[in-house]
Parts: sequence; structure tokens; C-alpha cells
Amino acid sequence: MSIWILNALAVFAISLLITGFIIPQILLIAFRKQLFDVPDERKIHQGAVPRLGGIAFMPSIILSISFLAGCYILNGNNEVINSFLINKLPEAFGLCSLLIMYLVGIADDLVGVKYRAKFAAQILSAIFIIAAGIYVSNLHGLFWIGTFPTPIAILFTILLIVFITNSINLIDGIDGLASGLSSIACIFYGYFFIQAGDYFFSLVALATLGALVPFFGYNVFGNAAKHKKIFMGDTGALTIGLLLSIMSIRICNLPVNVSLSGNLLVLAFAPLMIPCLDVLRVYFRRLRNHRNPFLPDKTHIHHKFLALGMRQRYAMITILSISFLFTLTNVLLSEVMDVTMLFILDLTVWVLGNVWLTQAIKRREEARSNI
Repeated sequence: MSIWILNALAVFAISLLITGFIIPQILLIAFRKQLFDVPDERKIHQGAVPRLGGIAFMPSIILSISFLAGCYILNGNNEVINSFLINKLPEAFGLCSLLIMYLVGIADDLVGVKYRAKFAAQILSAIFIIAAGIYVSNLHGLFWIGTFPTPIAILFTILLIVFITNSINLIDGIDGLASGLSSIACIFYGYFFIQAGDYFFSLVALATLGALVPFFGYNVFGNAAKHKKIFMGDTGALTIGLLLSIMSIRICNLPVNVSLSGNLLVLAFAPLMIPCLDVLRVYFRRLRNHRNPFLPDKTHIHHKFLALGMRQRYAMITILSISFLFTLTNVLLSEVMDVTMLFILDLTVWVLGNVWLTQAIKRREEARSNI
């Protein structure tokens, strides 16, 4: 296992360096060609900020893993290569699905793509992933359900991939939030994959983390006036969302006898709990208010924290801290608690937390109106 920990760290470092090199070049091109994210009534940022940071993600991830593989091939270490790269369907079809999302994201960032077309591309990507043998066929006891028939598993997996991909895209509302939540998920996934002996996907998780870290720096600490700030855009959000959905389903698909403690379903989806629960809440709220659930608004969890008077950075740090603690607590409790009861507990905590936030916002607005 120790060699794979070193491999994962090497992939992380290479991906980080490549992304750190590419992003300044994207900034340069964006400002020369006037490719900016234009502020409107829904967006929080001010001024000209490019939204093409996600273009750096996929090249960095693929280059870092391919470079490491090439080094092992040159060194003649075929045992390592055969254990995670050669003749594996998930790598081939997974790359096809990522390329589809990557290209659709670029098109959306440059000229715009309607949400129906994005859904179609996400479904096509999901079909490639399922064709690679990555799909959810076991709920590991959630609602006391174990395995279910393949046709149902395929339909459920398509919905799940589309849902997770859009969850990451829709949570990308303030600086550092989507990249921070995704980084936390990659840390957990990288650890889980190494512990389970699924070494290729541990490299994917750490390469993705390596791509996110330098972007996080430019996104959160970059100065727009000095042309150092950038957004990930749909290219980044869709690509990262798809990668996280693949990794989560892969963990859910691991054999139950792997050397991982805790329920596999919890390990797979706990790191994505915050963005997924938030999208569900927003979706049903829009339906209740007779609005199109696919059109954007300002009702996400980060908007609630901002409505409390928090600055963007404090809101981001608060949500990331909640996500990390939520994930860690779920992973630990899954060792001793029934998964259905744990899910009900999560929903209860989430609902009560949102009710408290709503009441706090109302009290703040009433206090301000009485001044």
C-alpha cells in the first residue's frame, strides 16, 4: 500500500503544478479576448471575472495520471501498470463520459447551452459510465433494500449521476464553495480507495484534488482588479461533478468484504451530502412556489448565510466546516448505526438547521425594518 500512497501524492503534486501553470495562461487569454462572467441580479460578484478556470481541470488530471503511468512503463514496472491502467473498461468509457461533459461545459461557458441539452449530455455520459460496469445495484440496507434488478439499477444510476453532477454545478454560487466541497470529497474518496485497494481511483481522487487546490487559491484569494481571479464555470463544475459521481458509485460498488469500516453507501455519498440535500430542498421549494425547478434563483444554502449578514468567505468556511463534520460523523456513525436510521437523522438535522436559518433571517429582517 505504501507505494500507492506515494503514487497518489505524486499525482496530486503533478496535477497541482500543471493547474497552477495553466490557470495564469487562461487568465491572460480571457482578458485579451474579453471572455468574462457578466454580473447580473442573481450573481454576487462585481467586475470582470473570467469563468474559464475549469478548462484547466481535465488536462491536469489526465496528464498527471498518464505521466505517472508513462514513467512506470519506461521503468519496466508492468506489475504496477497492470494493476490500474491496462485494458480496463472503466478508464476507457469513463474518459468518454468526461470528454462529453468537458466539451459541453466549454460550449456553455463560451456561448451558452440550454439546460435540456445539458441534461441530454449528462444522460449520455451516464450511459458510458454504466457501460463501463459502474452502476448502483445495492443500497446496502437503506430503507432495508439490498440488491435490485439490473434495469432498475441502470435507471437509478442515470438519475443519480445527473443529480450529483448538477448538485456540484448549482452549489457553485460563492467563491471557493464548489471547489472546497469537492476537495473535501476527494480527500475522503482518496483515503477510502487506498484503504480498499482500488488504486487507480485513488489516483483519480488525488489528481482531482491537485487540480482543485490551485484553482481554489485563485478563486478565493485572487484579486479581480489585478486580473488574478477566476471562476470554474460550467466546464469545471460539470467535469468535477461527473468525476465525483463516478467515484461515489465506484465506492458503493466495492465488495462488502473490502477493508473499509462502515456502510459502503454512507462512505460513498456522505461527502456529497451538503450539495445534494441543498439541491433537493431548492428543487422542491421551487415546485411548491410554482416556479420552473431548473431556472436559477437565490435560495441556496450559501444565499441563506449571506442573508444573515455573513461575508462570502465566512459563509464558505462555515459550509465547508459543516460538510467536513457532517461527512466524518456519518462515516463514524455508520459503523454502529443502521443506515436507514442514520439517513433519517441526517434529514432531521438538515431540516431543523434550515428552519433555524430561515427564522434567523426573518428576525434579522424584522430588526432592520424597525430601525
